Amino acid sequence: MIVILKPCRKEIEALPEEIRGDLADALARLDAGLALSMPLSRPMPGVGQGVHELRLKDRSGAYRVVYALVQRDAVHVLHAFKKTTRGTSARNLELARKRLREV
Repeated sequence: MIVILKPCRKEIEALPEEIRGDLADALARLDAGLALSMPLSRPMPGVGQGVHELRLKDRSGAYRVVYALVQRDAVHVLHAFKKTTRGTSARNLELARKRLREV
């Protein structure tokens, strides 16, 4: 089951159409129980246990979607954003941590 947090829905709607398509494909694979790995998905232990980021890219730039495998059958999508720096900003990391606590 895929659970997209309410504030994250607006973030996803703001993503380019091509990125949303790639995201839908990746989420469908997660929903089917497949494990994703680099270069598509990377663990983010600094945010929390079971937290990963989807690494999506198109001509307009790089995008990240942070998700958590909280329960065996549920994927919680926490945060989506366009990458503007080499590393993930502290603001984006903290927002993902905050939303993880809400789950």
